[in-house]
Amino acid sequence: MNLNSLIKICFLALFIVACKNEAKEEPTETVEVTEADFSFNVEEFADIKILRYQIPGWENLSLKEQKLVYYLTQAGLEGRDIMWDQNYRHNLKIRHALENIYTNYTGDKTTDNWKNFESYLKRVWFSNGIHHHYSNAKLKPAFGKDYLNELLVATNTTLEGEAFEVLFNDKDSKKVNQAKGIDNVLESAVNFYGPDVTNADVANFYKTKVSPDPEKPLSYGLNSQLVKENGELKERVYKSGGLYGAAIDEIVKWLEKAQGVAENEAQGEALGLLIKYYKTGDLQTWDDYNVAWTAATEGNVDYINSFIEVYNDPLGYRGSYETVVQINDFDMSKKMAVLSENAQWFEDNSPLMDAHKKDSVVGVTYKVVNVAGEAGDASPSTPIGVNLPNANWIRAAVGSKSVSLGNIINAYNNAGGSGRLKEFVHDEEELQLEEAYGQLADKLHTALHEVIGHASGQLNPGVGETKETLKTYASTLEEGRADLVGLYYLYDSKLQDLGLVDDWKKVGKAAYDGYIRNGLMTQLIRLDLGDDVEEAHMRNRQWVSAWAFEQGKADNVIEKVTRDGKTYFNINDYEKLHDLFGQLLRETQRIKSEGDYAAVEALVEGYGVKVDQDIHAEVLERNKQFPSPPYSGFVNPVLVPEMDDAGEITTIKVTQPNAFAEQMLYYSKTYNNLPDVN
Repeated sequence: MNLNSLIKICFLALFIVACKNEAKEEPTETVEVTEADFSFNVEEFADIKILRYQIPGWENLSLKEQKLVYYLTQAGLEGRDIMWDQNYRHNLKIRHALENIYTNYTGDKTTDNWKNFESYLKRVWFSNGIHHHYSNAKLKPAFGKDYLNELLVATNTTLEGEAFEVLFNDKDSKKVNQAKGIDNVLESAVNFYGPDVTNADVANFYKTKVSPDPEKPLSYGLNSQLVKENGELKERVYKSGGLYGAAIDEIVKWLEKAQGVAENEAQGEALGLLIKYYKTGDLQTWDDYNVAWTAATEGNVDYINSFIEVYNDPLGYRGSYETVVQINDFDMSKKMAVLSENAQWFEDNSPLMDAHKKDSVVGVTYKVVNVAGEAGDASPSTPIGVNLPNANWIRAAVGSKSVSLGNIINAYNNAGGSGRLKEFVHDEEELQLEEAYGQLADKLHTALHEVIGHASGQLNPGVGETKETLKTYASTLEEGRADLVGLYYLYDSKLQDLGLVDDWKKVGKAAYDGYIRNGLMTQLIRLDLGDDVEEAHMRNRQWVSAWAFEQGKADNVIEKVTRDGKTYFNINDYEKLHDLFGQLLRETQRIKSEGDYAAVEALVEGYGVKVDQDIHAEVLERNKQFPSPPYSGFVNPVLVPEMDDAGEITTIKVTQPNAFAEQMLYYSKTYNNLPDVN
């Protein structure tokens, strides 16, 4: 079996539900699905496609390991509502009202108004709130106030005041507003800050925070909400007895069970520190946990759990609640571990300035994993690769863990068609390269991005954390920098020397074609005409591609082609594009290492924000012929434990939910831990 085939690994993921004395009530609407009749597609609505994922080999885990996964997944779901409240202060109130209508309305469900209501609710479920999961723009109902009032009365449901009006007015229109020249905190609806907190308030508040060890700066602001009380700024810390305490206490209960079945001492110690962090909210404990978690690399099961990624904070301080439970794919991990084993070679041979290279890249571990359940910021829309922890000093001193979510990638690859691809490729050669090497190129780009990219480079002495120096541009700069590391090495014979590809030039060409095609054209199907690019990853794909296009014009490196009234981008010189990616990688690392705010502002605003309106209109028109939505996400498989008379788990069956709505309603009923939070 060749590597390309091995990369197409299916895995049966489990979302765990328990029963009796140590478990939740079992859902009733699930079915067992065999591999032969498995369908990755569940349903479509609006701009969303709902998929399933699976994990053959689940049965090879021991019962103890299955229990560990079960407890970790339950812990993750207990905090699900935290993400909803973090996204917007009225989200939970709105969701409860809409769900009550959905489950209790007995009127005419054949009308366009009802169908529009149902679609709106599903969009809200998918986004964990009333703002689009990707564009950050407020979702617009295709029904009016009068109809919603009619539904509220018919179902004896209450939704009033600002929580009602905000569905239809222009207030809180962006969850995260990264626009230049505004007060980003005031203009963002995300619930990380009080309503009158400003950019200046945040900067001044954290300017006074001094870490006990300046060489190991604490992640101030990561696990709190910053509000004003009587004009004074105060943090409301996420912890037991603090903000979100009711949900956190439930998380802790399941983590304590998980600690009891840990695979080894190191894993158990890390779980103990995570429990302590949830109980105390202490940021030093958070760092201690991350050091221990990073070092705990043995075992079949691992997890991500807590307040982690800062993309939803316009200033990059506060972490969104997120959990991923994962099982190692040992065969693929062994084959791909060659990247982490050669991390120092990649660092030494990168185009970075010598002063910005690490002398010793330590502790980088890379694994292909099978997701066993997700919640919070990772669900229903999920990443395909993760590199943690985020603290620069831990990466430098201890290392990091990089994972590629193999079964998620496999589900994406097996759920769609090729029609859109054929519409936007320049010619038959580009199409054939993509069909033959595209999936492998994407897989390797993810691996290089996470393993080599995020672990590479270092800050200059005395330069502050990136969120402080680069501010609102920190996230997109970091993602673009990691993308560029991947792009630079995807067109390098080293990949073939390491046995990762059979033809490095063809894989590299497929990768470059796909990146430029997406960055300059196809990702625009995700935006409404006239919108700026707001999301950090979309911005970075555009500024990388647009910069390379602009800088290569003199040599016609990337050619803009118009044929039959349609636009295409054709790469004429892959070698020179490789060099351009290297130049931009060198510059982005310099910007990060030196904390050059003026340079990152010029790069992102100059290339990553504004959209060519003619091309955008054309792309949207050409895309109308394809019914497949531009966004995909997942329902989680359901793991149902079977118990003996003593209440002990004896085995666990994997089932699949029938429909998206069933799972969302079950989650709301079962993990409703924050009914009264504001």
